[in-house]
Amino acid sequence: MRIFVVVLSVLIFICCNSEDKIVTHDFSNVRVENIFNDSIKIRAIAIHYDTLLGFGFDSGYGFIDLKTNKSNLTYFTQKGITKNKSNWIAQQRAVAFTNTSFFCLSIGSPARLRKINLKNRQEEIVYTELHENVFYDAMAFWNYNEGIAIGDPTGTCLSILITRDGGETWDKISCEKLPKTFEGEAAFAASNGNIAIVGDNTWVVSGGVRSRVFYSADKGKTWEVFETPVIQGKQTTGIYAADFYDVSNGIVFGGDYTKPEDNIANKAITKDGGKTWALISDGNGPGYKSCIRYIPNGGGKEMVAVGFTGISISNDFGSSWKKVSEQGFYTLRFVNDSIAIAAGKGLISKIIFK
Repeated sequence: MRIFVVVLSVLIFICCNSEDKIVTHDFSNVRVENIFNDSIKIRAIAIHYDTLLGFGFDSGYGFIDLKTNKSNLTYFTQKGITKNKSNWIAQQRAVAFTNTSFFCLSIGSPARLRKINLKNRQEEIVYTELHENVFYDAMAFWNYNEGIAIGDPTGTCLSILITRDGGETWDKISCEKLPKTFEGEAAFAASNGNIAIVGDNTWVVSGGVRSRVFYSADKGKTWEVFETPVIQGKQTTGIYAADFYDVSNGIVFGGDYTKPEDNIANKAITKDGGKTWALISDGNGPGYKSCIRYIPNGGGKEMVAVGFTGISISNDFGSSWKKVSEQGFYTLRFVNDSIAIAAGKGLISKIIFK
């Protein structure tokens, strides 16, 4: 019995310490290493088991083996349009992985959601939508079976797609079951960062004439909406991205991409799961950014914001910021608590934090 108690105590100690692991970075050394260069724009990336990067770009999707940096791209074809034409409409700005498949969703009409088998790379279209206002912005999964994609309104609410069968089928939620949007309120397809998920909890952010946070506690079955103090009122203003460290603590970031240096009312945090929001470093720190992410295991203190204006980092809950690179990116995802992958115009890079 004594041996059993000792072993049990050791296991509890190990488990508790692994769950409570907190890393601290002083950001004295941040390295940016390019791993891919091409004449494409990348606004959506996802990482599968820390080894495979999937991404969407202006005329297709691609993969990079993070162990070897070997890449391959798939370009879409369309009658009368080549991949170099400026009027290409199949931009892929929403991507996600399950355990067996990669998904990418295009903006514009017709919106097509593709499912790509990770073993044989066979592709099938699992959802199509035709509408003059269709424009999808982001996608994420709660688990291997249940996922969500969000887009601009085609009626009186945000467009929200849900799958419950691993992405085989997708259903659009009726506006009767969703909070109403205001005229001119939409979402930005800037970084695949409009959706944040912690457990069953989901937050979706909007911008334009209103900057709000839509919240579901039950994986998209029911919804409510909360106001924020983030800049709003114009087509280019609002929340561009959100992230949550846990069910209580989250951050939203944005601004106005036409005035990228403006840093008033462009970032805010919540401590109550998104019900209320408070501006941080208002009038200080970075202006417009298209993506915000908490550093894993950083205790909610450490976060990274990227945009075409460069990379900025905070290690004090967003109170102060340090610009660590002038290199511009649209989006970023973490491999672990010391390495992230960022993508932008013509490149994908590995960012290493110390």
